[in-house]
Amino acid sequence: MRALVYQGPGKKALVEHAKPAIQNATDAIVKITKTTICGTDLHILKGDVATCTAGRILGHEGVGIIESVGSGVTTFAPGARVLISCITACGRCDACRNSMYSHCSTGGWILGNTIDGTQAEFVRVPHADTSLYALPDNIDEEDAVMLSDILPTGYECGVLNGQVAPGSTIAIVGSGPIGLAALLTAQFYTPVQIIMVDLDDNRLEVARSFGATDVVNTTDGKARDAILQLTGGRGVDTAIEAVGIPATFQLCTEIVAPGGVVANIGVHGKKVDLHLETLWSHNVTITTGLVDTVSTPMLLRTVQSKRIDPKRLITHRFKLTDVIAAYETFGQAASTKALKVILEA
Repeated sequence: MRALVYQGPGKKALVEHAKPAIQNATDAIVKITKTTICGTDLHILKGDVATCTAGRILGHEGVGIIESVGSGVTTFAPGARVLISCITACGRCDACRNSMYSHCSTGGWILGNTIDGTQAEFVRVPHADTSLYALPDNIDEEDAVMLSDILPTGYECGVLNGQVAPGSTIAIVGSGPIGLAALLTAQFYTPVQIIMVDLDDNRLEVARSFGATDVVNTTDGKARDAILQLTGGRGVDTAIEAVGIPATFQLCTEIVAPGGVVANIGVHGKKVDLHLETLWSHNVTITTGLVDTVSTPMLLRTVQSKRIDPKRLITHRFKLTDVIAAYETFGQAASTKALKVILEA
């Protein structure tokens, strides 16, 4: 089969690779029909994710059709159309029983990280019964791909961890796909002000069309002052970090109001200074974490009922054979205006 393989920092290639096979009774082999590229994949290529080593097939999102299942799989059968969760969960260990699937003792974020992932024609999914979701006939595959990771991540790590509430004010630092996913799902809770922050005017205009009340371009280095002015000098109740670099995390700590929450979503590959000398007295909560995907069933129903339209995040479409060009397009978003790209296997 064809697969996109990580070959060390800054290196990747589309190669002919052995097709995956059932290894454990709870495995399923899924023929990929649609997948995508995540910002986390770019962090891997930068060398930010030490657990992902050379030779790994990248990707942790996708939809497909089950080709075969192990003897222990009871929920799914060959031919079923399924959504692949970015988080693999056994459903039995202590972490899973506490709904913290990201820390499953035999799963978590393993696809495209510690085991081969979804940017290929086929993928092996461990713990299939609790890591796959049946797709209703009226769910479009492109919509469904956005439910593998980006929407639950924006919702759980940004909106829920950030304690977004009716009448609250929030700022989302980073108007890329994950920041926009947080913007879409934050509106479930009717905050009165959603400030989107980015360097890219195109992404800020997209954010406005998605429901942002205000936008701030950080190019002049005065984002903090602009946000404080927009909030009457108070700051925001929730500051969501959706980039993964020191400057954006620091900005979040500078704009959060006393008693507020800084919710980190971004993948950080470098150390970040925490200025407790200014934060210690402000009753600020800082949250971190991987997505657990506990919200996936709810989000699936929400998409099915047309209450949210995740396809709006998709800007480009490629065949898997053009995955290198897709990465170039996704990685140069400032010039290509890319948000999410779809790869069709």
